Amino acid sequence: MWDPARIAKEVYDLAAVGPSDPLSPLVKEALDVIDSCLDDHGACNVSFSFNGGKDCTVLLHLYAGALARRRLPSKSRSSPSPFTMPPIHALYIPVPSPFIALEEFIENSTREYNLDLFSCRTSNPAVESVATPAATASPPPMNGSAPKDYLTTKVINAAASRQDAPRAVGKAKGGEGMRQALEMYTERFPNITAILIGTRRGDPHGAKLSHRNPTDAGWPVFERVNPIINWTYTDVWSFLRRLEVPYCSLYDEGYTSLGSTFNTFPNPALLLEPSIESVANGAPSKPRYRHAHELQDGSLERCGRGNAVSQPSSQLQAS
Repeated sequence: MWDPARIAKEVYDLAAVGPSDPLSPLVKEALDVIDSCLDDHGACNVSFSFNGGKDCTVLLHLYAGALARRRLPSKSRSSPSPFTMPPIHALYIPVPSPFIALEEFIENSTREYNLDLFSCRTSNPAVESVATPAATASPPPMNGSAPKDYLTTKVINAAASRQDAPRAVGKAKGGEGMRQALEMYTERFPNITAILIGTRRGDPHGAKLSHRNPTDAGWPVFERVNPIINWTYTDVWSFLRRLEVPYCSLYDEGYTSLGSTFNTFPNPALLLEPSIESVANGAPSKPRYRHAHELQDGSLERCGRGNAVSQPSSQLQAS
């Protein structure tokens, strides 16, 4: 079980370091946004959107620290003693066919952080469709045919070296579109007036968001709160690794952005070249990928996300 006092101390201590540490101002900014939200809405009226990804894992750790600090007497914040916390309100909106490893991580996090997690599942799933970003610089074309993007290039290279192209894995469990899930959630918990979300500026639809935004017309009414909106891909991994925050094991396998098993693959930008021995022997070998934190260009974060494939039902429509 998590230690609320320890987490509160480590995140607020990091926030207090100052500009000498590039991560410190971002942590302070995020905590200030969270604290302001809690002041305005009250902890019992705030929830947290958790899907097991790296961004919301960062936010979970920060939010847990902010909640814990409010329960610490001011005199004991410098050397707090362990104590228990009430459950943290949270919701999970699953995609169709989520990765088994991801759902296991969500279950573990629910226990470790004492989440009161409500899972929004209905019978009307839709698979997200996200175009693979074009590479800023592609490797030389093979056989005179230039690939259209970075992913295509890497898949061709993998095939040329007798490796299997990355493919979706997991088992279908179904999911729910964001709007319908939020309608379900707000009907079940009408007291919730704000939801913390791990959106960053570089995410789809994140460019124009601020730290706090009302929902759009036609959506359930609450405030969307984006404490880490100004963080980069590198910032996220710096935080997770420095504070040794547990994260989903899929990132160890080269995944950099997690969605449905229908449209999510290891990032081809992290594909390791086959060893000289395997090439010389001509033996097929399983593709190997570097860890997600080793991705140097954050703009390639979603290169492992593509159009849905192997959809088992006509109900799975791109959204």
